[in-house]
Amino acid sequence: MIDLFFSKFERCFINWDRSSTNFSTLTISHFPNLYQPFGQVPAFQDEDITLFESRSINRYICDKYGSQGNKGLYGTNPLEKASIDQWIEAEGQSFNPPSSILVFQLAFAPRMKLKQDENLIRQNEEKLKKVLDVYEKRLGESQYLAGDEFTLADLSHFPNIQYLVNGTDRAELFTSRENMGRWWGEISSRESWKKVVEMQNSPPPS
Repeated sequence: MIDLFFSKFERCFINWDRSSTNFSTLTISHFPNLYQPFGQVPAFQDEDITLFESRSINRYICDKYGSQGNKGLYGTNPLEKASIDQWIEAEGQSFNPPSSILVFQLAFAPRMKLKQDENLIRQNEEKLKKVLDVYEKRLGESQYLAGDEFTLADLSHFPNIQYLVNGTDRAELFTSRENMGRWWGEISSRESWKKVVEMQNSPPPS
């Protein structure tokens, strides 16, 4: 049994011992800092192992529990892992910074009744367009980012693209690009991702 703390008030219990992974959320009353030294989310506990930072958590889960799911999600040899890692790094260093700012400014600021920073939006939209031009070229060479199999490299891009495509008026950043549109259509139609979106849109547990 592993615990994944993904907000200050919710905890996700995941049972990896069964053939199909079961998970559910449970409201908790506090978020001990011992799970995350910076007091942020997510945090992850598996027996006596505690991790933070989502990319490290994802790699750990793929390595330890790969035999129970998609065995190739994090590669099956050093070269495959390196190829996946380079695109995870590209996501963290090039894609995530501008896309996260756009997600906050376009999707969250209106909900929080905060004033949007139009200059910041324009600057980061231009930055993201340059990144997506590189992705478009790459996805014209292979079906997925790290090759012809769906991997953690693709998975790491899900959250921000989901918000930008379905929660803002900037979907064309992705859908107007032929290869990116094809790629996003394929990966976002996966049943596992549909389940995540369903849980995200469901009311919090009472």
